[in-house]
Amino acid sequence: MRQLTRLIRYVFPFLVQLLPGVFLLAAVGFLEAFRLMLLKPVFDRVLNPASGSDRILLFTIPKIHKPIYLQSVVPTHFHNAWTIVAYALVASTVLKGIFDYTGTYLVNHAGFGMITNLRNDLYNSVLRRSAAFFQKHTTGTLISTIINDIERVQFAMSNVLSEFLQQFFTFVFTAGLVVVLGGKLAWVLVLFVPVIVFSAVRIGRRVRTTTRRGQDQLADVQNILHETITGNRIVKAFGMESWEVARFRKAAQRLFRANLRSVAASAISSPLMDVLGSIAIALLLLLGRERIAHQQLDLAAFVTFVAAVLSMYNPARKFAVFNNSFQQALGASSQLFQFMDTEDVVTEKPGAKPLPRFTRNITFEGVSFSYEGNGESAREILHSIDLEVQRGEVLAVVGSSGAGKSTLVHLIPRFFDVTGGRILIDGRDVRDATLSSLRSQIGIVTQDTILFNDTVRNNIAYGQPYVSQKEVEAAAHAALAHDFIIALPSGYDTVIGERGVLLSGGERQRLAIARALLKNAPILILDEATSALDSESEALVQSALHNLMTGRTVFVIAHRLSTVRRADRIVVIDNGTISDIGAHEVLMQKFGTYRRLYELQFANLDMPKVVAET
Repeated sequence: MRQLTRLIRYVFPFLVQLLPGVFLLAAVGFLEAFRLMLLKPVFDRVLNPASGSDRILLFTIPKIHKPIYLQSVVPTHFHNAWTIVAYALVASTVLKGIFDYTGTYLVNHAGFGMITNLRNDLYNSVLRRSAAFFQKHTTGTLISTIINDIERVQFAMSNVLSEFLQQFFTFVFTAGLVVVLGGKLAWVLVLFVPVIVFSAVRIGRRVRTTTRRGQDQLADVQNILHETITGNRIVKAFGMESWEVARFRKAAQRLFRANLRSVAASAISSPLMDVLGSIAIALLLLLGRERIAHQQLDLAAFVTFVAAVLSMYNPARKFAVFNNSFQQALGASSQLFQFMDTEDVVTEKPGAKPLPRFTRNITFEGVSFSYEGNGESAREILHSIDLEVQRGEVLAVVGSSGAGKSTLVHLIPRFFDVTGGRILIDGRDVRDATLSSLRSQIGIVTQDTILFNDTVRNNIAYGQPYVSQKEVEAAAHAALAHDFIIALPSGYDTVIGERGVLLSGGERQRLAIARALLKNAPILILDEATSALDSESEALVQSALHNLMTGRTVFVIAHRLSTVRRADRIVVIDNGTISDIGAHEVLMQKFGTYRRLYELQFANLDMPKVVAET
């Protein structure tokens, strides 16, 4: 019920469309029942001309026994029984068609509108999650939830909802007609209500469970797709096509079985309703025959009654299908709301204030960090880090793989939050500042350059779409990227493909540097920015980085120690703590971790070359 209530809340902004749509579909149900009422005049008057055309009875209101005549809803200039009934039939059908079209459109407008808002809220919620959230959930699972789970809810709340409302009102008005025409005979149908409700609840519960399992299996399929498509070169390089195809087929087979279980749960609804409906009709025929024989009911009224029961049976039969669709939507929505309700580890404090422009220093005070919280299973990455970095200083962070170098600098923009201690910028705890003001002052260039399937200009101006072309080109010049950009087919308007696939590694990195230059942030993080480049590309990128670093406070992370020698200070991280700190020359005079790493990297370069003669 909580999930259903939350879904209904998304309808509120569209009540202007929904309420008229519901009213029009109610009119459709009434007109459907009205057309059934015309059967009695057809048998009594149209097919019996001798009965005359006066006072054509539609029905008599129970209890007060007030008769309702067809002439009361037909223009007075119609006098013949055939013309009166024909006019009522055609007019009601035309009106029903108009109301059906308009009502269906309005209800679907509300349904698609609410789904659009739900999808936007889900995307907004997911996108604003911390890095820990994306480490926990695979890309395929997130995409499947945003696309496939939303699609399930959309189908139920648009297409199915409009048809459900139409059939519901048809059922209500037809049920009223059945009561009016059949009297006590109609109470026979009540005997079947408990069986129908009980079976619908049991089947619906099963459908919801199997739908959720099916959506989870679909997420697995999409995750494999994402991994193998984005990593297709590795798949080919290792000759793993057959293995990946087999893995995909197994996932597809699991999805196939999950879908079959869902179908097996939902397909029982219609046959069950058919059986119950046929039993009800057979019982009504038996009782109706007795009442006609005792002249308690005339044939025309009984035929109309049976037709109304059959007409009412069709919506009742569909209700089971509608219930299955709504249960599938509820099953799919559980994952949506789970993602939206997940408590993020990085949140903005109520009343957080914008961080003023950085002017003095960045301080780490007793900083510790553990993944997965502070429980017994937590893995401590950093502990007791004390460090102060002055404005304009270039600080290099080195250490073995897994020492915590990247984690340390990623705590500054709050990709993760410290689990102990605090980080201060100009004496203010970063957790007391708004995330937008904090991150606006930090530029990042990483080894894994993220570019978008857009133009060169839009990639450089990412986050600043209204910046002038002159400023974009100035940033490209400073990043030594302008020359290769203008050589592209459309220059700055060239679309560079997904993740910049049409560019070389060095070109992608220089675009990322241009993007950081244009942002003009006072704090800069360079995370392995040149480690994946060849010597020529590295030289160009190093020149571009020199332009980028000028006048900024820079944190440099690099495995290649040749790139950090010019840093003002070098911090050595070992087993999550600072083991040493100082300039390159100072650290080389000590027999510590830095010197050991340096000698390991450059040992081969210092060894004399031996040329073997053959």
